[in-house]
Amino acid sequence: MCGIVGYVGFREAAGVLLEGLRRLEYRGYDSAGVAVKVNGRLEVVKKAGKLQVLAESLKERALPGTLGVGHTRWATHGAPNDPNAHPHSSEDGRLAVIHNGIIENYLPLKEGLLQRGHVFASETDSEVLAHLIEEKYQGNLYQAVRLALQEAHGAYGLVVAHQDSEEIVVARTVSPLVIGLGEGENFVASDVPALLPYTRRVIFLHDGDMAAIGKEGVRLTDLKGNPVQREVVEVDWSLEDSEKGGYPHYMLKEIYEQPWVLENTLGGRLREESATAELGLKLDPARYDKVHVIACGSAYYAGWVGKYLIEALARVPVEVEVASEYRYRDPVADQKTLAIVISQSGETIDSLEAIREAARKGAGTLGIINAKGSSITREVDDTLYIHAGPEIGVASTKAYTAMIAAMSLVAVWMGRAKGRLQDQPAAEFTAELRKLPRLVEEALEERPEIARIALKYHQASDYLFLGRHIQAPTAYEGALKLKEISYIHAEAYPAGEMKHGPIALIDEHLPVVVLTTESPLYEKTVSNIQEVRARGGRVIALATKGDSEAKKFAQDVIYVPRTHHLLAPIVSAVPLQLLAYETAVCLGRDVDQPRNLAKSVTVE
Repeated sequence: MCGIVGYVGFREAAGVLLEGLRRLEYRGYDSAGVAVKVNGRLEVVKKAGKLQVLAESLKERALPGTLGVGHTRWATHGAPNDPNAHPHSSEDGRLAVIHNGIIENYLPLKEGLLQRGHVFASETDSEVLAHLIEEKYQGNLYQAVRLALQEAHGAYGLVVAHQDSEEIVVARTVSPLVIGLGEGENFVASDVPALLPYTRRVIFLHDGDMAAIGKEGVRLTDLKGNPVQREVVEVDWSLEDSEKGGYPHYMLKEIYEQPWVLENTLGGRLREESATAELGLKLDPARYDKVHVIACGSAYYAGWVGKYLIEALARVPVEVEVASEYRYRDPVADQKTLAIVISQSGETIDSLEAIREAARKGAGTLGIINAKGSSITREVDDTLYIHAGPEIGVASTKAYTAMIAAMSLVAVWMGRAKGRLQDQPAAEFTAELRKLPRLVEEALEERPEIARIALKYHQASDYLFLGRHIQAPTAYEGALKLKEISYIHAEAYPAGEMKHGPIALIDEHLPVVVLTTESPLYEKTVSNIQEVRARGGRVIALATKGDSEAKKFAQDVIYVPRTHHLLAPIVSAVPLQLLAYETAVCLGRDVDQPRNLAKSVTVE
């Protein structure tokens, strides 16, 4: 999503910043800005719109300094306008901040700052950091940033400049940052492409890293100030490769982006003190007594998971339907119906026409969308953005898990508003939601084992995927991913339906992926596995870490971290994405652009 560039050296910083931001345009953005130190003062120029708007402004206002920071913003908190664009300045104008990510506790921090007399110029969570660092500043920028971050919680790729400092200070938790090393100059960016015109020597910061970057060197520490060592990497990538972050395919990069995408989807929307979700929507969830979920493809399976979530937490009946069928059956919808349309692109014609049909019948309409300003966002009453950033790979990965996370928020929002989700279960569920980014990072660690399994079965002509309850949609999504990019025929069924027909397919050549994560229906799922084993099927079990029994009834086991059973579809989707990916790679498929498929289907 948002792009970051920082520079300290001998070149004119404004040119370096603009060139770097241009190389990050593929990430998507809706405003841009720079701050450059000119004659001992920080000068800030920022504009809503594309980089060209900023570039034209800089032609009229030269900034000849050699230290600066630049940013392209994809709006999360606050509309895409000039005041909400980055950089954000302290009230005295001596300090500038650019920030990717979400500060989860920005509201209590902002309330405290307002009580202490601070005046805010934007609606963003990021501006809180500028004021907080300003309060801590006693002549040492590094120390001020470090102390401020002890109070701020959430995700951040943070770069700070001060007019009295010859260094810029950076810090990273979840949101990526990479330092570029030069001769008499040094750089920082949110991704490698911004650095390639100037250097190939880079340091990838880890979570909890801080750095002070000057033109003659870089100092690295942790957030407590202890020195740390990070490997200097020599990058040998083309521009296209660098946009992939060094991954061989966009799809793999996007799979690995899911921890910070989930931070973006959830961050700032969960209120710990009230155990609720604050979504900034105009719709009144207490008004509706039924929900229609409308979507296509992977978004449909995310909506199906959402059905279980809303019915469990809000006790409101939910119908889920593929958008291409919805408007042709004269659906029963009225003013007591909330129609939720889910779409990555916001342009899918079937989904667009379906939500128009729901609106014609008087339903309230909510879009769960990734692309800002898309057609669906202009049609619905309200939009909940998932903030997944551009998804280049045709097969959806990070948008899918972000959609489920968004549906989890909707379920909490509705359940609390209707008084059906009580304090204790709400607190427990929202606490588990907060853990998801870390749990997905753990799930990604299973990739070597998943690659081994993919190689073992990549010559199979068919696959079967089984799951129960909320994991049934996950089975369907796993089968879809495998079909999309490997071209292997794959079927999915609720596990209890296997004996009603699909069991006839099972023989010693058929790999059967069974979602057997910890849940109230665990024993029933194990019984289904025994039915597969009795007929010679090859079982690949997706099990919860610590489940030693899984190895007794499955030939192969992929472990995922323990979570609330209603959130298992998010951590379980990740290994199924990797299984599809590794299988497709074994078969030499075009992973990012599989045959016959388009990223957005805009025709019926």
